[in-house]
Amino acid sequence: MFTKSKTASVPDIFLNIGHLLDHFMMLIFAKAAYDGGRYFGLQYDEMIVFGTLGMVLFGATAPLAGFLSDKFGRMPLMITYHFGIGISAIIASFSSSPFQLAICLGLIGLFASIYHPVGIAMLLQRPGLVGMRLGINGVWGNMGIAIAPIVTGILLYYGDWKLTFLVPGLFCILFGILFFLNINRNEEKPENGKREDKRSVGFTPKWQKALFALALSTASGGFLFGAMSFLLPRYFELHMQSISTNVAITGILAGVVYACASFAQVAIGWLIDRVSPRLVMFWIALGQVVFIYLASHFENLTLFFLSIAAMCFVFGQIPITDTILVRYVPDHWRSRILSAKFLLNLCIGAAVLPITSQLLKAGYDLKTVFTFASVIAIGVVFSSVMLPKQTKELNPNI
Repeated sequence: MFTKSKTASVPDIFLNIGHLLDHFMMLIFAKAAYDGGRYFGLQYDEMIVFGTLGMVLFGATAPLAGFLSDKFGRMPLMITYHFGIGISAIIASFSSSPFQLAICLGLIGLFASIYHPVGIAMLLQRPGLVGMRLGINGVWGNMGIAIAPIVTGILLYYGDWKLTFLVPGLFCILFGILFFLNINRNEEKPENGKREDKRSVGFTPKWQKALFALALSTASGGFLFGAMSFLLPRYFELHMQSISTNVAITGILAGVVYACASFAQVAIGWLIDRVSPRLVMFWIALGQVVFIYLASHFENLTLFFLSIAAMCFVFGQIPITDTILVRYVPDHWRSRILSAKFLLNLCIGAAVLPITSQLLKAGYDLKTVFTFASVIAIGVVFSSVMLPKQTKELNPNI
């Protein structure tokens, strides 16, 4: 049905919704862990560890997804992605022990790992303003983070943790069918079938230094993203009690934070098409340090607004690194480089769970974890300083 050609495509909206589902499915457990722990007779700090396998595989198997997409084509992998996460979530809803649930979360992470190296590569293979398109795609991904605590909280209010996996799993399968029906298998080849200019298909000068700097920002950003996206719903339950103790309300509040902050990616995407990404990353990094630290020291409404600011800077970093990568790495290498990037980013993000568990068991609280995250953000500041300056003479595609 499909060849190894990378020209098969779907409209951007389907790739964007796929990004939303990717983050949504990975964060169901973040909100459902407390209820799941009560069901299995475990405390929150004991239960969250069972989500580690899924978070690790979310990043660790990204290179495998990139390899398979180069071998079999990107589209077959994207179809597998939708049906894989849907079926895995449905199976998770029937788990009868924490260990079974951990295996199912691992399967969700395995299939979810396909999207970033494959779906983002499909998005980048088309012409246009890369920063803006990545920004819009990023908004959809972050909307997945935003609606995860809202939808999960509502499903918990009317049901239990099992329902939080069953309903989204069924939706993923239905959307997978719609995705399949909208595939365009006859997209045009490059104009007149001509080979691309060698300047546009090779690595840009100083690419090694740029990728090293991006590796540092990716590692630091992975921990920040993991901490803020996974822990914030529970953090609100603990530190917004004068506003509400209702699991659905605190989920909605966390979702509002993610939703508001997600639009920062559009603004940053527009900005990096016009201003040096190196300079933008520097100010984004400083904002992360300041606002994550402040969020760890306040409660209730002040915490709510500081969290919006902190998440704007955390989400704002995402299109910057991908745009810089596009300027240094040719298309036929992007799936592999993106795979390595997400391996690093998401595996370090997965480390948030065992680290948080150990800190809580040692008598610390989530405020300590947020303070630690603000220190980690200094790594992004260093990476922005390390990035080489880039001019149109170095890369004619800027």
